[in-house]
Amino acid sequence: MAPPDFNPEEVTPRQLTWSRVRVLSFVVVTTGVAGLLMADLLWGMPLAGWAVVVWCLFVVLFALIAFGFAQAWFGYRVRRRGDDQTIDQTLPVDEESVPMASTAIVMPIYNEDVRRVYAGLRATFESVQRTGQGGWFDFFILSDSTDPNRWVEEEMQWVELSRELNARGRLFYRRRRVHVNKKAGNIADFCRRWGRRYRYFVVLDADSVMSGDTLVRLVRMMEVNPKAGLIQTAPQLVRGETLFARVLQFAARLYGPIFREGLNYWQQGEGNYWGHNAIIRTAPFMAHCALPGLPGREPLGGRILSHDFVEAALLRKAGWAVWLWPGATGTYEEGPANVIDYAKRDRRWCQGNLQHFWILIARKLHGVSRVHLTLGIMAYSSSLLWLLSLVLGTLLAIGFNFTGLSWLPMPGLAGAVGVGHKLQMGLLAGFTMVLLFGPKVLAVLDQLRQPEGAKPYGGKRALVKSVLMETLFSVLLAPVLMLFHSHFVVAIMMGRGVQWVTQRRGGDEDATTDWSEARSVLAGHTCTGLIWLGLLIWLAPTLMWWMAPLLIGLIGSIPFAVCSGRIGWGQAAFRRGWFLIPEETNPPSELRDLKRLIAHEHPAIPQVGAGADEGFVCVLLDPYVNAVHRCLLRERKSRAPLFHGYFARLRERVLTEGPQSLSAREKAALLADATSVDELHLAVWLRQPAGMAACWRQWLGAWSPA
Repeated sequence: MAPPDFNPEEVTPRQLTWSRVRVLSFVVVTTGVAGLLMADLLWGMPLAGWAVVVWCLFVVLFALIAFGFAQAWFGYRVRRRGDDQTIDQTLPVDEESVPMASTAIVMPIYNEDVRRVYAGLRATFESVQRTGQGGWFDFFILSDSTDPNRWVEEEMQWVELSRELNARGRLFYRRRRVHVNKKAGNIADFCRRWGRRYRYFVVLDADSVMSGDTLVRLVRMMEVNPKAGLIQTAPQLVRGETLFARVLQFAARLYGPIFREGLNYWQQGEGNYWGHNAIIRTAPFMAHCALPGLPGREPLGGRILSHDFVEAALLRKAGWAVWLWPGATGTYEEGPANVIDYAKRDRRWCQGNLQHFWILIARKLHGVSRVHLTLGIMAYSSSLLWLLSLVLGTLLAIGFNFTGLSWLPMPGLAGAVGVGHKLQMGLLAGFTMVLLFGPKVLAVLDQLRQPEGAKPYGGKRALVKSVLMETLFSVLLAPVLMLFHSHFVVAIMMGRGVQWVTQRRGGDEDATTDWSEARSVLAGHTCTGLIWLGLLIWLAPTLMWWMAPLLIGLIGSIPFAVCSGRIGWGQAAFRRGWFLIPEETNPPSELRDLKRLIAHEHPAIPQVGAGADEGFVCVLLDPYVNAVHRCLLRERKSRAPLFHGYFARLRERVLTEGPQSLSAREKAALLADATSVDELHLAVWLRQPAGMAACWRQWLGAWSPA
């Protein structure tokens, strides 16, 4: 076996420290220079107390921007010279000589589009089979679905897929009876039941697809790195149909590589976990990653919502390395289809990240883990700081106009060397713009240096046009998200939690935004923008031009959300060659398979015309569906008499009044009760028609054996 190009154990603490010192020095120096310029502008301001607040907000926010640029800059430099310190470099030249190990592919799902879930799972399964290493992988669908019809459809799709792929004994389905702790609880349940059978497990999201080659390489990386507890890939957004989703996946695909390389440059084996498309060493995960309960009640206390950051910190605390594979290919997911669904997802992430304050102050955590947790908290808290700084700046400008006071009653240090305050403000603004938009330029330069150049993005002209339009898109989107995130942070701090909802994704046909939805969600944004504009026109007109991007984004948020959330606009952009990504110009086999499977997927349950109750009705009506569902239920050993009466009343209502008389929760309760499933199936076929609702006679007439 040829030696690897890189050995993580040879990276000395001194080398890693110097990488971090370079990044930190860049942030400190750039922030220091900008902070001095800003302090010089503010030091002579009449309202000195407020000037201190403005300066503090500026320094914190500028440091975050500088840190983002630093990651892009060092990532660009690393990619230019060739990165020889990534986890994939630990593999020997003859990779096939590295032995494989038992690995579980686990996919937790919750009320997802069943057809899409199984199409993605099948594409991954078949890709693994093509590697010739399929025998090392088992697949698990771990359901927490509460919708009765999706539950039944999941079961029948599993049976059908197992038969078609000849995967019995390798493809498993389980639905938890008690949905404790959401996704983290589902993974914990898998580990308790099956974890000891597998050396590794790979977590997928419901929309994830991974290539077999990538999965095999991940296993081999873990095998040659016995101290690695987790390797995270960076999944690429794909299958975006709306304009919003297409812009999102274009930006992630073009700008992502330099940021990931910059992230790997300073974190190395002290990285983070993003919750999916990652391989995990099972034994240390089971030993060290049981999630603690947080002090207090939700939303800031109680169960941990964003488990991934915490699990990475616990692995690192126990001495296991957590790696990012920045150059991973063959790993995909789907993004939100519109700005409203994007905000819904961020609402959940915001609460989870703010909870990390409790973990941040825990004892014995690794310092870099604390950095990751802090960055996660600031990802949403910074929006509130931006809003506060803008509001404060507006109020100060209005105050100066009312009082007639001068912003600069005496010259600062810059004035002593002949630099006027207007030039000083221009330098600060230019400095900020470079840090904000410089990474986009670096990403384009990096792509043009690649062997394929701009061809995967439709050519140089299409690439430049797409970048310019994406920049405009980001400018309009930023104030909308700022107001969303600020509202989320304040609501969470006031004790308002979040409900777990199914996400509409970029490839969903029903993911578009209509005018009524946009008005109901974004009316506050529009009103805020109009009131802000009115105050500036009346009281501080000179500030209006500086605030124009913010005001346009807020006032135009409703049409922006509707237009960007439409599939037609996304398709028009595709036809013009805008926002193309390599996965569209040269689709990999897994995505081609996924598209084919979704297009040709057929319903897994008989269609009897029951509409929204199709799955529920088929369990009670169709003998085959009933047998499959019944075999997956566990018998209750004992039950209190009170429950006997409750289920008996529900059964009678279903038969005499029809399924529509029950709530989704009551239907799910019946489907989870083996006795009720048996008795209802017999009653549907044996009871006299006069004793049942008319809908049952209709469905019995429409049913025919498969």
